[in-house]
Amino acid sequence: MHRRAYFAAALTAGLLFVGLNVAQAADAPAAAPAAKAAPKAGARDLSATTTPEAVGFDSTRLKLMDDYMAKVVADGRVAGMTTLLARHGKVVEFKTYGKTSLATGQAMPKDEIFRIYSMSKPLTGVAMMILYEQGKWRLDDPVTRYVPEFKNLKVMVEADKEGHITKVEDMKRPPTMREIMSHTAGFGYGLGDRHPVDKLYREKKVLSANGLQEMIDRTAEIPLMYQPGTSWSYSSAVDIQGYIVQKLSGKPFGQFLQENVFGPLKMKDTGFYTGPEKAKRLAAVYVSEVVNNKPTGKIVEADDLFGNKMPDYSKPPAMESGGGGLVSTTMDYARFCQMILNKGVLDGVRILAPSSVELMDTNVIPHNVLVSNNGTGVAQFNEAVGFGLDFMVVKDARAAGMNEGDKTMSWGGAAGTWFWVDPTNDLIYVGMIQRMGGTGGDDLGTQARTLTYQALLHPEK
Repeated sequence: MHRRAYFAAALTAGLLFVGLNVAQAADAPAAAPAAKAAPKAGARDLSATTTPEAVGFDSTRLKLMDDYMAKVVADGRVAGMTTLLARHGKVVEFKTYGKTSLATGQAMPKDEIFRIYSMSKPLTGVAMMILYEQGKWRLDDPVTRYVPEFKNLKVMVEADKEGHITKVEDMKRPPTMREIMSHTAGFGYGLGDRHPVDKLYREKKVLSANGLQEMIDRTAEIPLMYQPGTSWSYSSAVDIQGYIVQKLSGKPFGQFLQENVFGPLKMKDTGFYTGPEKAKRLAAVYVSEVVNNKPTGKIVEADDLFGNKMPDYSKPPAMESGGGGLVSTTMDYARFCQMILNKGVLDGVRILAPSSVELMDTNVIPHNVLVSNNGTGVAQFNEAVGFGLDFMVVKDARAAGMNEGDKTMSWGGAAGTWFWVDPTNDLIYVGMIQRMGGTGGDDLGTQARTLTYQALLHPEK
């Protein structure tokens, strides 16, 4: 039996929501816990619960979603799961299913900690926008103003059959800050090795660098995939954003996030590591079992990640990956989503101005790129669906064949986590599982949307 991470399905489907947390360091401050605020009348901070009917849902129809998620666990597709649905700032449902670990058999609690991988990206984007509001950078600034190491970047033109780059050219212009926040700058990622640039990202171990500066230095040695602004490719650009946050703020990236996002939002269990005391609350992560190069339909606990040993999240990482290094809980992430839904404020604490949230919720992919590039298997871009600043955004939900409302913001993580923020229907949803490489069936985020909105019969409530 081979027990190894099975990622071929994920790469084929385009589920490349991941950032590695592979090299570990020894001494970084743990996030300080924050006290929970007392519920307030009329508060939009998830401190109160409500019945489905009070906010427009039909309980019988909503049970279809509960039954579906329970069956996903019963069928062995995932070990356990948590889901949270809220409307008008009140929790409609907060459900747990299955186990934290098949080995221990512990029932899934509501405060379980999950690897959120690329759901780290919107949090990094908010950190960037905090500095944007301070006048530290502008959307159309060249990234070389803040990362001069990129001044001599080349652009790949040709490669041979073995995937070795044989011809490069100069950049026509440097990527802009807008482009590094929308994956149109041309950087690679290294999650797969089909593209010659991604192959170099793997060879140079960009994502397992010993710190953000080393990550930048390694990135500066690799050509861009294309001329900036001419295409879309999922990339390490959000890790670059983490470096920029660190540089412009003068503080370690994790410290900036703690002081300006996690602490103010009372996200007490969110950070780049758990610390030793909370480590037992980290859910086990699973992959498809593979025997003789074929999936068996069962899941086994992962023992490696892209050929690297699974990281020890009880210790601080050597590189704080803004693209995929964070862990969080369902309620912590729901509080972040509610802040976005509230246009930048939660529980009386303002993180961003409403206009900054609106900027993040506006497609920034140029029209010619939008209609000619389908993005990934999850992000099928077209004139109805685009990408804003570190979020996928829906411009016209019905034209896109989606049930959610216009202006919905979303993304997901490599271990199957997902969320969306729907300002049209004043609704948020967070789903947490821990299975790499797809869930062995229907995409859970898509199913959750369908089963949520079929139950929202009175959106006017």
